[in-house]
Amino acid sequence: MEESTAGAVSELTQGVSAFYEAALARLPALGLGLVILITLVLLAGPLSRIILRPFNYVTQSDLIRSVSRRSVSILLILLGVYVFLKLAGLTEFAVAVISGTGVIGLILGFAFRDIAENFISSLLLTVQRPFRLGDVVQINDFLGVVQKVTSRATTLVDFDGNHIQIPNATIYKGVIKNLTANPKMRGHFVIGVGYDCDAKVAQSLARQRLDSHPDVLDDPEPQVLVHELGSSTLNLKVYFWVNAEQISVLKMASVLMRDIVSAFTEAGISMPDDAREVIFPQGVPIIHSPSDDAPEAKKETVVPAASPRTAASDIDTSSDAAHDDVSSENDNIRKQAAESRDPEAGENIL
Repeated sequence: MEESTAGAVSELTQGVSAFYEAALARLPALGLGLVILITLVLLAGPLSRIILRPFNYVTQSDLIRSVSRRSVSILLILLGVYVFLKLAGLTEFAVAVISGTGVIGLILGFAFRDIAENFISSLLLTVQRPFRLGDVVQINDFLGVVQKVTSRATTLVDFDGNHIQIPNATIYKGVIKNLTANPKMRGHFVIGVGYDCDAKVAQSLARQRLDSHPDVLDDPEPQVLVHELGSSTLNLKVYFWVNAEQISVLKMASVLMRDIVSAFTEAGISMPDDAREVIFPQGVPIIHSPSDDAPEAKKETVVPAASPRTAASDIDTSSDAAHDDVSSENDNIRKQAAESRDPEAGENIL
């Protein structure tokens, strides 16, 4: 019994000694492999730029160049992992990791299925190019300027200055509206006039204000159409076109609504609200009942109608298109996107 125990201890000691000697023998190779791995991880970005520099003439798209550099960087990092495992004596393991075969490949395939889907979607977006960096796009319910596209997600900067990261798979399968592919954009709003007014006159006045504004495009031409018959108003829908790269649709709609309301007020066109305002264009008739001691016939007095809208005398309501700020905010958002911190460049949250 004692001899068998001594033999087992001797075999264990010899095994530990052999492992120690093998580890010492592999130590230089492990150190070299670790150095190569760290070097490739740190230099993957610059090396990818150097490798792809001769091919820069193929395309001028920043999106394609960005995805191509990231793809080459990933390949360089995988090469570093393979060399490290090879020098560590784990050749079969290295081949399994790189080729994606075996149980590890299956596990990684299921674990990183979404990552692979986003990466493939980024390549498809690069080829199809539904937008460019700096474009104003609406993806599903998100509106903003495209800041960058990575192998995993696309970063938008919305008009509130927030960074929004959308997975590329969601973008590829979603609805993409590019608002800068065509610089001409149509805006519209509804304004109601009273039924006692001449609709043609109201349309003509609104059209005059649209035609007189220098920032409203003549081609396509603006339109003023009868939209619907409301409960208390005849609703007119105003359509106008602007160059969205220079003019903000929202600001222009605000200016045009103000100018049209001013024109309607000057022309005496009523704009009743939904409180069922009753308009008496000829005034309100008041019938006086005869008194007991004055049996004369009934007398009818007409109270003049008040102006539907009155302006304060000390406020200048004159319209001057040159003083209205209707400039587009696209360039401001692009500038904020260029100056803002990259969300992925911060410190590790762990």
